[in-house]
Amino acid sequence: VQLVESGGGLVQAGGSLRLSCAVSGSSFGISAMGWYRQAPGKPREPVASISNGGSTNYADSVKGRFSISRDNANRMVYLQMNSLKPDDTAVYYCNVQQMGRDVWGQGTQVTVSS
Repeated sequence: VQLVESGGGLVQAGGSLRLSCAVSGSSFGISAMGWYRQAPGKPREPVASISNGGSTNYADSVKGRFSISRDNANRMVYLQMNSLKPDDTAVYYCNVQQMGRDVWGQGTQVTVSS
């Protein structure tokens, strides 16, 4: 499977962005999909995930502001980000777990200005 993210950019605090992740290749054995982020000088951290059954989980820092969704027919995963804060600035990575293996996209930069 291959993942390609899009939708990042520069936005003012309080604004919104929608990240997209296109899934190509074999999707056999995918058990969960999600988004991670990595800010400069910090480790990569989970942001949100969604299971095959549609159950979602969010990091405490984004609860109530971010929403993850998936379109299985079109093989897409989305992250709607509202009320963005400067602390949300990071490279955002799409992730899938396929038969026990983590697969990553190349990342998309999100910059939130104050």
